[in-house]
Amino acid sequence: MKSEDTPFVGGPLDGRVLPVLLGATGHPPKVYRVPVPDAAGGPPTVLVYRRVQAGQSKRLGLHQGWRYEYDPEGAPGRGLKWPWSKSAREPDATPGANADE
Repeated sequence: MKSEDTPFVGGPLDGRVLPVLLGATGHPPKVYRVPVPDAAGGPPTVLVYRRVQAGQSKRLGLHQGWRYEYDPEGAPGRGLKWPWSKSAREPDATPGANADE
């Protein structure tokens, strides 16, 4: 599988560049959730980062890559665009996070 070094902006991961697995289209996931274990042994805190465009070229307006920005509320995504879809959840980028399905 291919991965891409992607910068993180804001939150506890600010300034870090982490390898993120790419999907079938060659893009990283729209939402990246990072579980952080609790020091007291409680349930882990989940940090939510959303994918945004990193920039555009000046002359042609071409895409310059992706970055992740911290979402402090961690609100769920809008879901799928199609009204006939059954699932409103966005896929999770964290390996093993969708094990409850």
